[in-house]
Amino acid sequence: QVQLVESGGGSGQAGGSLRLSCAASGYTYSRTWMGWFRQAPGKEREGVATIYTGDGRTYYADSVKGRFTISLDNSKNTVYLQMNNLKPEDTAMYYCAADPYGGSSPGDFGYWGQGTQVTVSS
Repeated sequence: QVQLVESGGGSGQAGGSLRLSCAASGYTYSRTWMGWFRQAPGKEREGVATIYTGDGRTYYADSVKGRFTISLDNSKNTVYLQMNNLKPEDTAMYYCAADPYGGSSPGDFGYWGQGTQVTVSS
């Protein structure tokens, strides 16, 4: 049974930092796409960052480039999202996702975590 468990969400101030973690289990972690997506109230879910566990290739949404960093700890089957210089518009539920083929859209990912809330105040 595939499980993706997110942690690390919470509240922060604008300009601050938070780090999200996603631990994967029951899943072939090597050579797969892992991603972070977010959904704000009243908005569609959108891609934030993705990474390929085989070679570390990364992709970022324009809105987070230069501020967020996605990374891997293959020994722990864990993906991280380091979020710096947070902005109020980063407030959303953040979801971890996995898929052998991946893509840029939520529909490209077949496995999802339950989500972790990030709230940024000005």
